Amino acid sequence: MKFRKSDRVRKLASSHAGRIALVAVPAGVAAAMLLGGVAQGSVPVSFAVSGSEFQISASQLDGTGFSQYAGVAKDTEGKDHTVAIANIKSATLSDLCQAVVTDTPLGKVGVLIKAGGNGTPASASDLQLGMTGLKGDASFGQIRIGVDASTVNTDAKGTAGDFAQDADTVTIKNLQQTAWSTQASVFTLTGMTLELTDGSQGCF
Repeated sequence: MKFRKSDRVRKLASSHAGRIALVAVPAGVAAAMLLGGVAQGSVPVSFAVSGSEFQISASQLDGTGFSQYAGVAKDTEGKDHTVAIANIKSATLSDLCQAVVTDTPLGKVGVLIKAGGNGTPASASDLQLGMTGLKGDASFGQIRIGVDASTVNTDAKGTAGDFAQDADTVTIKNLQQTAWSTQASVFTLTGMTLELTDGSQGCF
């Protein structure tokens, strides 16, 4: 794991408030990625999302056991955020990147996490994403479009009567995603590096 600090981060770290913020930011990112247990229904029901969306990118995602339907993520103030919920039973992600920016008393601080490079992809089991945007080149195997969200072929399901789709397999190349939440029963980040930034660096 590597840590590099910008001048703003060094200044932030020198203050009491800054030291608290720097501890909280990477811990929050790690918790978002590593929390266990996939929720059923609205996303996420097991924790309240923060007030910040974050970016995820990968050169390629390969997965089995896929479903997607609409849901709601709720923050600590009780505000609802409409999301598209994607469930993947088993996934590998090549050249994974995650970026989040947090406002602190001394300015913006970013956390940039990378993993799954050099031909050894990151992997996840029971992956669930609460996202607001997705871009990439996608292909699906044995896809069903227009199924009832309560009957999708994954353990996590949506609300009866809602529109959904599912597939046996999914591949997305050049993945770019904006999300409120990511959770998995197991998330293995091979070759992970974590860098503190001034907030100007993102995954895309």
